Amino acid sequence: MGGRWRAVLAGAAALGALAGCTNAPPPPLVTTEVARTRTSAEPDVGEAVVGVDSVLGGYNPHKLADQSTVTTALAQAVLPSVFRPGADGTPRLDRTLMVSAEVTSAEPYTVDYRLRPEAAWSDSAPIAAEDFVYLWEQLREAPGALDGAGYRLISNISAREAGRVVEVTFAEPYPGWRSLFSGLLPAHLLKDIPGGWANALRENYPVSGGPFAVRTLDRDRGEIVLERNDRYWEAPAALDRIVLRRADLTGTTGALRTGHSQLALTALSAQGLAAVTALEPDVTTTQVPRPAVATVLLRPVGTAMADQRVRTAIGALLDRRALIAAGTGGGPASAAVADAQVLAPSAPGYRATLPAGRFAAVDQAGADALLTEAGFTRVNGSWALGQTPLNLVIAAPAGREPYLAMARELQRQLSVGGVQSQLLTPPGDRLYAELLAAPDPDEEPTTEVHLVVAPQPAGGDPATLPAVRFGCAPADADSGTPAVANPGAYCDQATQPTLDAALTGSTPLADALAALEPELWSRTVAIPLYQEVDTLVVRREMTGVSAGTPFAGPFAGAPGWRRAGG
Repeated sequence: MGGRWRAVLAGAAALGALAGCTNAPPPPLVTTEVARTRTSAEPDVGEAVVGVDSVLGGYNPHKLADQSTVTTALAQAVLPSVFRPGADGTPRLDRTLMVSAEVTSAEPYTVDYRLRPEAAWSDSAPIAAEDFVYLWEQLREAPGALDGAGYRLISNISAREAGRVVEVTFAEPYPGWRSLFSGLLPAHLLKDIPGGWANALRENYPVSGGPFAVRTLDRDRGEIVLERNDRYWEAPAALDRIVLRRADLTGTTGALRTGHSQLALTALSAQGLAAVTALEPDVTTTQVPRPAVATVLLRPVGTAMADQRVRTAIGALLDRRALIAAGTGGGPASAAVADAQVLAPSAPGYRATLPAGRFAAVDQAGADALLTEAGFTRVNGSWALGQTPLNLVIAAPAGREPYLAMARELQRQLSVGGVQSQLLTPPGDRLYAELLAAPDPDEEPTTEVHLVVAPQPAGGDPATLPAVRFGCAPADADSGTPAVANPGAYCDQATQPTLDAALTGSTPLADALAALEPELWSRTVAIPLYQEVDTLVVRREMTGVSAGTPFAGPFAGAPGWRRAGG
């Protein structure tokens, strides 16, 4: 973990210390009857209760719309993966699932995967080649896919030995192949479900291929119960069950204080961090960077936003610090400011690339000059092109309060700068799969979205990430024109060769970033704000709990969690 991120964590700890020294009274102990009194029964040492902010789905780890703390937790505990992040963040073969995975040919570039013969889903169906094929077929084309760029390089998948040996052939060399086939999904149950990929893991997990299985998932009660998967072929988990329970700040701190919860994994404001810190020394707290960067996307769509001068003017009207404050509430994430276009602050090799002075303050004069140059004039205090007002559509995913708060602040800032706007808050599925997807030439255009306040992916193979965030899809065979393949609607033939070179390894990532970062900042298509950060709070009776390997999170180690009695 880099020195910058150590400074981030130190800053978060200092924030907690400062907040804990105020004269404000402690928060109410609890708000629910179950947490108001300490139970007289002996503790169930086979169960651990984890307080979380929300259990709302969907739960597909491969969809941008579904990314959340709970989705990551469930994927780590329930789904099999070929590789998992090691302690230094680099992929390590998961030998609970795999015998081997290796490049067997350079031309064509081929990787052979050999699965353990006993690896099976909890309904006894083998984990096999069809699960690899299913993921490949969905992610290479599905709108709103989290990690499609690497899968689009695969040209064929074949199987041997009853599907236990999987041969994957790539159209080009792909050094990042170890990032593929994490979070395998049960093809035999999902490939024919009504609604297809859009409904995969929308409501629940039908089976498990990991040490835990989902027993119940009750959104109304705000509770998910994981139980030890008795059909897991490896060493069994130490705990019988893990319960994820939704709670607000008061409920979380009260349950931790009384022992009704043993852990919490939650995004905290400054007030929340102070409340949790007040529980010490009965708990320990650790900051857990998430694989997501809160970002404002300035989509080059429509007449106005296709003009770089207009996008740059919009960027000049923004108060970046106020947006970060609105999203983080001054909590630990506020120390993880993202000053690079591609890598997140906690990623190895991260360094700030934000040009000096850019977005340091609102530049109304600069915005006025650029809009005037682009042909706009002030009409009754608002910018217009002729008699048509500059009216932009802002979108943020419903149910994601930090992003809704930032979107409202963004709308306020644009209004102050003389730019009219309207705010849409569609469900995540509709936002990514419809509103931000590449337009279908055979269908009527949907609502045009100009600005998006949403999380952008930050995990996986770092050399693949530029293509995921800013790349084009391969050219259509009929038109020969590359298609937009990212929510930001950015597809530029000037930068695409550099993205492709990083993806296929022909250019080292550091060299590619040196070329890409200044170009992307100058285009004003994305303004990163901060990396999401959860706080892991653990009571003293729990052992084996840690922040986990980079971007995997605490649930990667859940099979080893133990709870002491008394």
